[in-house]
Amino acid sequence: MADKTPTKPAKATKKAAPKRVAAKAARPRKAAAEPSDPVRAAERIDRMIADICDWRGERLAEIRRLIHEADPEVVEEWKWMGTPVWSHAGMYANANAFKDKVKLTFHHGAQLADPRKLFNAGLNGNKWRAIDLREGDRIDKTALKALLREAVAYNTTHSVPKSKGSTAFR
Repeated sequence: MADKTPTKPAKATKKAAPKRVAAKAARPRKAAAEPSDPVRAAERIDRMIADICDWRGERLAEIRRLIHEADPEVVEEWKWMGTPVWSHAGMYANANAFKDKVKLTFHHGAQLADPRKLFNAGLNGNKWRAIDLREGDRIDKTALKALLREAVAYNTTHSVPKSKGSTAFR
């Protein structure tokens, strides 16, 4: 005997309509960042050095002084949310204090002669080179100034990207 139980009609499968996503209004891109205010950058660097109350602050102050002696036309900038940068016809060096060292990085260090072997970090890279200074390390001031002058000379004789100004908060 056949079962006389009524069967449910098959459900119609609905295809979901594709979701429409509203197009976001494109934000206009800045052609270039505002030029850095050297006074504000210098004040921020002063404050950063003062806030580091140990040998690293003293070392940063010494590096900064040597940079100004080697390059009287240096432009100080404040970039990357807290990094002092020194420029002359483009960026050539920046410095940061870490837990156990102060790092002075040369942006085109791989192209610079380093006869006194000051570079001790980033030696395998094809662009940047750095000098890691730890507590108690002595800076060869004459050799560092020569390296800084060479970095400035490199920037003035090569096509290096020019700084687009400070990117830190305004």
